[in-house]
Amino acid sequence: MTIEMLWEQDDPDAVLRDRFGFASAEAVGDWVTSVVERQWGLRVESPERVVMSDRNALVWVRRGDERLLLKWSVAPDRFERLTFAAELTAWLGTLGLPVSAPVPTLAGEVQVTSAGISMGLQRVIDGGHLDVDDADQVRAAGATLARLHDALRECPLRSSRPEVLSVPAPLTEQIAGWVTSDPSTLSPEARDVLGQLLERAPADLPPVQIVQGDYRAANILCAGTAVVGVLDFEELRLDHRIGELARSAVMLGTLFRDWEPVSESVRQQFLDGYQSVRALTEEELHWWPVLVLWYSLALVPPGDDPDGWGRAATEVLEHMAR
Repeated sequence: MTIEMLWEQDDPDAVLRDRFGFASAEAVGDWVTSVVERQWGLRVESPERVVMSDRNALVWVRRGDERLLLKWSVAPDRFERLTFAAELTAWLGTLGLPVSAPVPTLAGEVQVTSAGISMGLQRVIDGGHLDVDDADQVRAAGATLARLHDALRECPLRSSRPEVLSVPAPLTEQIAGWVTSDPSTLSPEARDVLGQLLERAPADLPPVQIVQGDYRAANILCAGTAVVGVLDFEELRLDHRIGELARSAVMLGTLFRDWEPVSESVRQQFLDGYQSVRALTEEELHWWPVLVLWYSLALVPPGDDPDGWGRAATEVLEHMAR
């Protein structure tokens, strides 16, 4: 069994011991096989791989020819959100959408909390992460996001856990607040262009709704030109559809340790795919360039910029200023 970190540089054996309370790979392996049999009634083989990030962990196991993924968290402040995300994903699965639906426990739960651990079991989806150099995959990702948004707009679960879904400030306030914070990476020219775009942006937008929250290559699995899996709804939130669409377009190519921006042509392919399912309103079309520029500027890191976000933001700025 391999034990590794998803993106952090910490020693995985120390993390396994100090954050998760397992003294060895053998100890975590024994716990996994035991808890899967106890909660789900499934006998699985010893784990193949454990991956950790923050206070969350994933472990891959086999049951005959079937591969399963156990996800667990030792962050109590996230437990309500994780349960809601599992319930939401299960509901989306009943609609036939390409999500990694949780496997119910023997008690019929899709997320279970026991001994200070929140956990869920999923079936592994065969597919590779979205390739932003493949235009067909990018358009398919846009179309899939539109279908998810259509479904999430009608989600009957929205009122079931209000503590998870806080109403965001209006977009104008969010952007103005960011500008007022005087980011060191925000140039006077960018401030002026963003301000001009913001002044012209319409006040009316379709109402906020539940959105996926982290729709990018790391969480999109494809097979051929089709999206076969949308993963990790744990960052779900209330937002305008155009807000998630623009944020995802800017961050679409990001993976776990690969954090590079995409080109304008990729963003356009993504938008085209989205609009092939659901056309944007006139108000949303006016907000698109504002939000693409804002997210591009906000992602520029202070200091070293090995992935080129500053250069990418400059290209967006020049395109918007034409």
